[in-house]
Amino acid sequence: NPKTDAPADYTYYDSLENLARDVDCLICICPGGAATKHMVNEAVLNALGSDGILINVARGSVVDETALIAALQQGRLARAGLDVFEHEPFVPPALQALSNTVLLPHMGSATIETRLAMGQLTLDNLVQYDQDGTVLTPVPECASYAKITTPKTE
Repeated sequence: NPKTDAPADYTYYDSLENLARDVDCLICICPGGAATKHMVNEAVLNALGSDGILINVARGSVVDETALIAALQQGRLARAGLDVFEHEPFVPPALQALSNTVLLPHMGSATIETRLAMGQLTLDNLVQYDQDGTVLTPVPECASYAKITTPKTE
């Protein structure tokens, strides 16, 4: 719904597709999840057009990657800049092969404060593991590789 306190010269768009028709560059900065999954779909990419640019620094699930690759390959979209991918950490070879993309690792954590907090959490996990063989923040994906929640053996 339109904001009642927005300046009169601001245009309200009732859909992302309508917004995409009126912009040269669409920048995705939103949360991931069911509500935003593939919100940038083929229709939105087509509305952005053959001179359009898509930047996604949100979550990989926000963009229908198959539709994006097709639009870039077929010239229905000019360029894309991505630092997130739909099936991370996998980056499709088709995206890597395109000359009209800029692909980076996710930079969302690239602040001094965040990196310091990440380092401190790593140290805290190491200390906890040394004390009783458990960690403060186990990674579920690692459970099949190592039993990180069982006490260590001496």
